[in-house]
Amino acid sequence: MKTTIYDVAKASGVSIATVSKVINNSGRIGEKTKKKVLETINELNYHPNMIATALTGKSTFSIGLLIPDLANPFFAELARSVEDRAHELGYNLVICSTDYNPAKEMKYIDLLKRKNVDGIIFASGFEQLDKIEELNESLPIAVVARDFPSSNVNTVSFDDYLGGFKATSHLIELGHEKIALIGRDVWSNRERKRGYEDAMHKNDLNYKFRFEYIEESNVEWGKYMAGKYMTSEDPPTAIVACNDLLASGSIQAVKEYGLSVPDDVSVVGFDNTIIATLTDPLLTTIAQPIKSMGKHVMDLMSNEIENNVTDKSRITLIPKLVTRGSTKQVKKRIVQS
Repeated sequence: MKTTIYDVAKASGVSIATVSKVINNSGRIGEKTKKKVLETINELNYHPNMIATALTGKSTFSIGLLIPDLANPFFAELARSVEDRAHELGYNLVICSTDYNPAKEMKYIDLLKRKNVDGIIFASGFEQLDKIEELNESLPIAVVARDFPSSNVNTVSFDDYLGGFKATSHLIELGHEKIALIGRDVWSNRERKRGYEDAMHKNDLNYKFRFEYIEESNVEWGKYMAGKYMTSEDPPTAIVACNDLLASGSIQAVKEYGLSVPDDVSVVGFDNTIIATLTDPLLTTIAQPIKSMGKHVMDLMSNEIENNVTDKSRITLIPKLVTRGSTKQVKKRIVQS
């Protein structure tokens, strides 16, 4: 027999009106009561008629999340953190993995609009700024793990420039002068590259290597590019990889050429995902506060939906260097910051 709103009210010990207010996030309901009702809804597996709710112009309690690559542990962990916070706030999350494909991005946006989601969160990798601005006119929009400085949208970003600068400065401080970079042509990696370049320039290091953006941010491409660098005329003694998967591939390539990490080549990754604790040696990496990113962006989204907030927020989180066994000092050097 299908559970009704009357069953939820009876089991929660509240009125039907109170259950309705909790479902629709309307009126003033105490946190204790709201939590009890939501727990009862979950226990009884009650599903309000969201289509009918949407047709009446009310909230559907659903949020869309566009993620470029769920195979990347960073995005998987980010999606989980957003989903966890969404659940705490009484929302369902519809996750769409776009593979950095503009056609898939548009397909999923259309799908989410047809589902009458209350808002859409875009994760790093989405490059269609004009679409963000267009959607922002009619729907709550938030961006996470990247920045759109020229757009008036809620944003939770990470200082990728500073992350690239810190990763490179760490290697320079260890005495490395021949430092190479591996990254994909997306906004976050372009910012990390800019940080890398500034750290090199400020320390008068002019190591020349043939840099090229890679097609995918996975282990195979990290291995491929590191192999190209190691077989060049002037191979690097250190590599900055723009995510932990690329760093893992770089370590594999170095070893396949009969060299040691970190004795011959030091490697720094990015994101501090679970991959960083599985490599051999363990990976030195730039940590992103993934849980905080997910929580912040979902809080901004729910605040805009429930309180009709028009003032947008821009939150920038700071990178942290986590040192492990993949980097090693070759000589001391004073780093210019």
